[in-house]
Amino acid sequence: MSLTIDLEKSNLLRAAPRLMQILRVLARHKFLGALRGKEHWPSPVELRETFEELGLTFLKFGQVLALRRDLLPDAYIDELELLHDQLPARPIAAVRRTVERELGAPMAQLFASFGETPLAAATIAQVHEATLHSGRHVAVKVQRPDLEEMISADIGAMLYLVKVGEKFFPRLRALDLPVLLREFAASLNRETDFSHEARSIVLFRKALADIPDLWIPDVVAEHCSGSVLTMEFSAGQRVDLYAAQHPEAMPKLINTLVRLTLQTIFEEGLFHADPHSGNVLVLPDGRLSLLDFGMTGELDEPMRDSLTLLLEAVVKSDARAVTEAYLEMTTASEQVNRGALLMDIKAVLYEIHRTDLAEVSIGDSFESLLRAGSRHGVHNPPEFFLLTRTFVILESMIRQLDPEHDYLKSFREEIARLTRQHFSVARIKEKSGKLARELERLISDAPGDTRRVLRRFAEGDLGRLQTPALEALGGRVSRNLERLTGAIAAAALVIGGAMLVLAPLGGWHHFLGDSMVVIGIVGIVVISIGALRRDRGRR
Repeated sequence: MSLTIDLEKSNLLRAAPRLMQILRVLARHKFLGALRGKEHWPSPVELRETFEELGLTFLKFGQVLALRRDLLPDAYIDELELLHDQLPARPIAAVRRTVERELGAPMAQLFASFGETPLAAATIAQVHEATLHSGRHVAVKVQRPDLEEMISADIGAMLYLVKVGEKFFPRLRALDLPVLLREFAASLNRETDFSHEARSIVLFRKALADIPDLWIPDVVAEHCSGSVLTMEFSAGQRVDLYAAQHPEAMPKLINTLVRLTLQTIFEEGLFHADPHSGNVLVLPDGRLSLLDFGMTGELDEPMRDSLTLLLEAVVKSDARAVTEAYLEMTTASEQVNRGALLMDIKAVLYEIHRTDLAEVSIGDSFESLLRAGSRHGVHNPPEFFLLTRTFVILESMIRQLDPEHDYLKSFREEIARLTRQHFSVARIKEKSGKLARELERLISDAPGDTRRVLRRFAEGDLGRLQTPALEALGGRVSRNLERLTGAIAAAALVIGGAMLVLAPLGGWHHFLGDSMVVIGIVGIVVISIGALRRDRGRR
């Protein structure tokens, strides 16, 4: 069974013993003195040692805080990044009990052999080498017992400390610590649900099936549960150790790393959020093997589109476009100071473009955006932090593997390939079909919806609408606005098609351009006819 942490149901009474233990540790490390002001904060080393002493939940929370350079000074972030994720191994008897309980059969019936010494032992689980009766070589990831009780008590204590801290020190409210705790609890739920990790592996295998230089171990579904994950064994060598022995192979391997990262982000909306050297192996045949999908992120299509616009605007040093694309990816409060945010982003872009191109870091650029947004009332989504983490870890690993490698060249080449694929005939055909369906719904639904809204206003009845009716009406207006976007896209088709026709490319580009112009013009004519009919109806 998988772990489920409900922050709203955290029980202070149940968490009280743990809370007292936490307070004693904090007092011993002089944390309580920090309440008197920033000058009394503990040192970065003391912060890391405190989290390590407090155990599993705080280790994970420290790793989450290490992503938030917008909240803490760099010295604290750098120290938190050193938090180790290793714990003493559990006895093999306890591991066997967990496996047999979760999979519902004796160990001898499940496996032909099962290694007693774990390959790795981390905070959430430990991994053992095993063999199935079919002869299949596998790795078995077994979750530690009693995680739910332990983590729930820690989360309850942390929530109480945050509430008390905000009550007596209102300035803490600017840090949005309750929101951070909710995101942390949600992250722990995902990471401790091995069925979620199994689904992620399946999705990544499908998304990256066309990369010949990559192999992702498959899941053995009949030997999996929420707390046990069995997958094919990857008999590879850590990529950093392989790089020391085979430096000539690094350019190709690095290009594969960049390709798989960008392809999953922009094509599938998925990304591996922990691509460090321990999770990337090199197989004996030279292929890469990607492991550990417990920490992954997902981006929906609107966020992927905004991310594309953001990267393009950063390259062009267009601060206003960067600001708009960034705000589309985030949640801005009513108090956000857009003017000040724009000025901060201009400063960020200036620093990026005055730096030697070979030294530019995408991860650092994202971190600067996060800091600027947090200063001016923007709530950054957790996906953005995970994405930033992905680029920071990836860039660090690439520089470790080959300090001379032009990372941005690999990045630009892969973006160019994805752009060509994005404008392929099949993709444009798919987009055109979607546009036609949107136009059809717009034409059939919009007049009636608009008349109903206007009638409500004319009768002065809008203010007497009950909440469900108002929500339904708001939903209709929202849908019509979305459909209106389809009409705007028709004009974009005309412009894009004209550009293809005028470009000296020849061949299918001219045919595609003509088709886009025709489709766009037809869309505009249909919308215009609909508008005329509505005008006549009103007269």
